[in-house]
Amino acid sequence: MMSSSNITNEKMYQTTMHFVRKMLYDGIISEVEYSQINTIFIQKYKPVFGTLFSEIPLTSLQKRVIYNTKEV
Repeated sequence: MMSSSNITNEKMYQTTMHFVRKMLYDGIISEVEYSQINTIFIQKYKPVFGTLFSEIPLTSLQKRVIYNTKEV
């Protein structure tokens, strides 16, 4: 069971990284900077669940377009 401090740390990490991912998506920071920031906040908050996905790139700078192949 997670303690209240673990839950608080998890929330702080997830909230912080939400804004950092937005900065990455908006082109304010690079992927290298994102990785460095992520490492810093993992060390600071020691999230339980956040680290499960920290090594998986969940964001991409590429814009994706889905083209409809059906004619209307």
